[in-house]
Amino acid sequence: MPMLPNLLLVALLAAAPLPAPAGQVEIVAPRSPQIQHGIGKLEAAVTGSGAEFGTVQIEIDSGRLGPESFELARAPGSLSLTINAGGPTGAMYGLLDLAERIRGHLSLETIETQTQSPRFPFRAIKFNLPWFAYRSNDAITLHYDACRDLGYWEAFLDMMAENRFNALTLWNLHPWPYLVRPTNFPYANTFSDEEMAEWRTLYSGIFRLARDRGIETYLVNWNIFVSEGFRDHHGLDRLGNISVERGIRPEIAELARQYNREAVTQVLNEYPDLTGIGLSLGEAMGGMTAPDRERWILDTIIAGIRAADRPTKLIHRVPFSAGLSNGGSTSRTTEEITRRALEGIEGITPPIWVEVKFNWSHGHSTPKLVKTHGGELNDTYWNPAPENYRMTWMIRNEDFFMLRWGVPEFIRSHIALNGQEYVGGYFVGSETYIPAVDYFTRDLEKRPWRYAFERQWLFYKLWGRLLYDPSTPDAVFEADFTRRYGDAGPALFRAIRLASRMPLHLASFIEINNDKSLYSEGFLARDREDSSEFLDLDLMLRKGTLDPDLVSPSDYARALHDGQPVADARTTPLELADQLEAEASEAMDWIAGIESGGDEALRQELTDIRAWCGLGRYFAEKLRAAVELASYRLDGDGTRRTAARDHILKAIAHWESVIEVTLPVYRIVPLTHLHQHENNLFHWLTLRDEVHADLDLIEREP
Repeated sequence: MPMLPNLLLVALLAAAPLPAPAGQVEIVAPRSPQIQHGIGKLEAAVTGSGAEFGTVQIEIDSGRLGPESFELARAPGSLSLTINAGGPTGAMYGLLDLAERIRGHLSLETIETQTQSPRFPFRAIKFNLPWFAYRSNDAITLHYDACRDLGYWEAFLDMMAENRFNALTLWNLHPWPYLVRPTNFPYANTFSDEEMAEWRTLYSGIFRLARDRGIETYLVNWNIFVSEGFRDHHGLDRLGNISVERGIRPEIAELARQYNREAVTQVLNEYPDLTGIGLSLGEAMGGMTAPDRERWILDTIIAGIRAADRPTKLIHRVPFSAGLSNGGSTSRTTEEITRRALEGIEGITPPIWVEVKFNWSHGHSTPKLVKTHGGELNDTYWNPAPENYRMTWMIRNEDFFMLRWGVPEFIRSHIALNGQEYVGGYFVGSETYIPAVDYFTRDLEKRPWRYAFERQWLFYKLWGRLLYDPSTPDAVFEADFTRRYGDAGPALFRAIRLASRMPLHLASFIEINNDKSLYSEGFLARDREDSSEFLDLDLMLRKGTLDPDLVSPSDYARALHDGQPVADARTTPLELADQLEAEASEAMDWIAGIESGGDEALRQELTDIRAWCGLGRYFAEKLRAAVELASYRLDGDGTRRTAARDHILKAIAHWESVIEVTLPVYRIVPLTHLHQHENNLFHWLTLRDEVHADLDLIEREP
């Protein structure tokens, strides 16, 4: 059969003809929203290609392939292709894969038979909503209108599907009054009928758009909260957390249980496209024992799910505290109580996804599991292996919001170390950063994107595609750079891989816990509530390391002073400094001579690489200065103080280079957490005084 330009024939089982754009693509397709989505993306790629195409035939083979798996096969010497898939979502992924190849100008003759299957069944985005939010500040509320626009969600969910994410988890303190007017507690919802209709349209639209892209949806709440309407109706204290178990009359506490339980059931019944519910065991539960907390969950969220008219999935976060406080702590006893409760939960569609914060709020650190929320985690949850639940790692990012990031080898290493059989998947996302409004870019008219997540495309592509298939070659990501930036693409990819290792090094080097303990791209940190918010030399010398294979400057200086060897293969601060310097130098070599030529996207990619390199070199000199200062404090050798001063002068110069390259591109912006400098505004420029203060600190040394 002769090949037809710009003509695509898609043959499917149980197919029904659809009208096709004249002269573009002829399509025969089944009535599957996931496959229709994939065909739409393939059609767009074909229309803009100008290549010749044969027949693409889709066959569903659920007996041989999993529901998200697909196989591409090409007959030798032919441009005809077959996509075998285990289900509609697998077929959609196959179509999206083919569209990606066409957009990358890859010849169909290069396609050989290959099968792709998901490494993990759960690949989720963590998305904190800007209403009834966990935190409240300008950096969160500015996203309110964007997140109420279904156009935004369509674009975001398109990105998720393209990158093989299959779960959208939506987080806020108490979602129920935004979705329903509770039958027995109408006063708990203070919205007008018109406002409720708008909220219903929004949530129904999000859930439907996600379903049509093979993406599950979950509402994750902080469980013991109530709505403002409920609180005001019963005269509860307006101050602090509006939790319902402490300091209120027993009859009101029981009403709150009933309200939460019935609201969960009503939401599930009225939103059939919603996949499941998530809960956060411990938040605002101060004063309650571990059994009390689990009992509250079983009486409200779990009971509400069981009472619904349809099966539902569950995300169960592990306890945040082993004691009576709201603060983080862990214990084997609490883990044993929680495991028994998990294994006793019935009436839930298995498996239950048990969420654990990997290295607390800073998953972009070492790929070794050092701690979770509260401290070290025992093996209670997976030894022996669970039957009705799977562990899921939360890779929180509170470390970089402005600069682009992409280190594929870090993600592959993470999966290799933490992908045991009892692990069901990963969450990726922030608590205090919302990827909606691009409020970073200085010249908004020149940017070739609309939303913030689009400027961070590599972050999402790396995490999504590698969680789906860790063997995805770097050539896939490099090809996207080439598609976007032409001949400069391969060099840019190599440079960003090197340069953006810097925040991983910092978060591994500095002992961290909650999100307020470190903000890597800004060198903001604290070790207690009243401490400095800039990672100055004093704070660096007080801090230990997160990764046990790293040596802190204080410990290293003490070992040198005492004539003791540094343990085995651990990395010293001076070795880390050399590594940072080498990575920055190589990254800068890769982009030497590349000019943006008026391409704003390329200009920003180059800016971010240069900024990471400047921050890496700043960190390197600061490590060297810290070692010298710690040594001076031990032996009083004045040459040590002079050397520390010289390193800090070099560090200051590198910080100034970061200001120079970023100021033309980035605004001074509200920061989501931690930093209170200049009315909570951040840019590397706003920290200039703190950077220079390290010099004063050295000169004040006696």
